[in-house]
Amino acid sequence: MNRRQIPVLMLTILLMPMLATPVPAAAPQVSTQAANSQPKPNDAVVHDFVFDDGENLASLKLHYLTLGKPRRDASGAITNGVLLLHGTAGSSADLVTACFFDALYGAGEPLDLSHYFLVIPDVIGAGDSSKPSDGLRAHFPRYGYKDQVRAQHLLLEQIGIKHLRLVFGTSMGGMQTWMWGERYPEMMDALLPIASLPERVVGRNLLWRRLLIKIIEFGDDARRGASTPQPPSLGLAWNLLELMAGSPARVPTGNQIRTYW
Repeated sequence: MNRRQIPVLMLTILLMPMLATPVPAAAPQVSTQAANSQPKPNDAVVHDFVFDDGENLASLKLHYLTLGKPRRDASGAITNGVLLLHGTAGSSADLVTACFFDALYGAGEPLDLSHYFLVIPDVIGAGDSSKPSDGLRAHFPRYGYKDQVRAQHLLLEQIGIKHLRLVFGTSMGGMQTWMWGERYPEMMDALLPIASLPERVVGRNLLWRRLLIKIIEFGDDARRGASTPQPPSLGLAWNLLELMAGSPARVPTGNQIRTYW
């Protein structure tokens, strides 16, 4: 299959069951939408979590938001679950902004909250989930996509979701979406990765990411990232990130550049 056809196919798979779902009358839908549109914060704890490299954490906290109302089958399992995954340096809060409600979560939109129950976790290392800056700092276990996806799977087990209607992720969340499809292919109806491809990070893409890490490490001298205050080179690393991955509209021009560092 042509790679360009994949997103279209995924959207088609997602939209087909929606078109078959009866739409409630206008008045009840408004009240239901209002009730479902407030993100509900939650925390789950996974005990004795073992990371991919063998390290373990006695208590792994996974923070997440939910939107919508769960529907359950006779066994009590949630049948209308959707997993949403945020991007690098982000958190679940990024996916509950006004633009997402306008385009995706509103009445009649693809993820209409009167039909779907959205679970939006903070991945390991981000938001209010367990992360190095909680206290362990450089002693926090090394983690990667495999650990983050497995933790998300354990989270859904705790919530009571055995099967998902959709896994949807942006950027880093898109990479995790591909991994969901590889690791748990029977657990969802569709995948929708945004701004990501199921390919290894190589070449210049890998080089500038490695540069970010090295800039931060060298700026922290011999402690290699273990300092309490932010290393002084963090600003330089952030500027490189903005240059490579940020919007051109945010890049300063003229005399602004002199004060950008």
